[in-house]
Amino acid sequence: MVTCDRAHDVEPSLLPMPVKTHTWISLWFLLTAPIIAWDVGYCFMRPRSMEGGDLHWIWAPYSIYQNVDLVYGIPALENGDGFTNAQSLLNVVETFLNLLYLYTAHVTAWPPAPLIGFTAAAMTLSKTVLYWAQEYYCNYCAVGHNTLQDLIQYWIIPNGLWLVFPTFILVQLGRDLAADLTLAHKVSVKAATGKSS
Repeated sequence: MVTCDRAHDVEPSLLPMPVKTHTWISLWFLLTAPIIAWDVGYCFMRPRSMEGGDLHWIWAPYSIYQNVDLVYGIPALENGDGFTNAQSLLNVVETFLNLLYLYTAHVTAWPPAPLIGFTAAAMTLSKTVLYWAQEYYCNYCAVGHNTLQDLIQYWIIPNGLWLVFPTFILVQLGRDLAADLTLAHKVSVKAATGKSS
């Protein structure tokens, strides 16, 4: 009697590939989640989270930042500027996708996980570019009052990280996705030519 192990019948190139992960990307998504949650909390809890509010002790460092970036300060709140909370709502979506990437890449090893990470990074980068572009087009209406030193220390460097890291993540995951799609195309062409011969 001849037995056949079906795993040996499958061409190795057709077997599912493990999800390729990068430690630095996973650490970025993991370490930024609580930072974003803290920022979202500040925005959604204004004015109680602001200087003088009963919950300000949770967000004490924002006593500096709310005076550096007026989008986070009293003027935006008094003017009913919705941008602050709108970008915070997008932060919630982005962070959910970041954590979903970590779960699908490291726990379930779901092959489309890199696409989730790529999408999350693209959202973060585009939202941050919008944040900077708004300042440019309103003639630096929220940060133009700062000294150059304060602007660099409290606004450009911290916010610049959200431009740099998502860009690098997009490049890396974009390369990984392109490589996977190229391999899948080659396999499908090989399978199609094999069937036709």
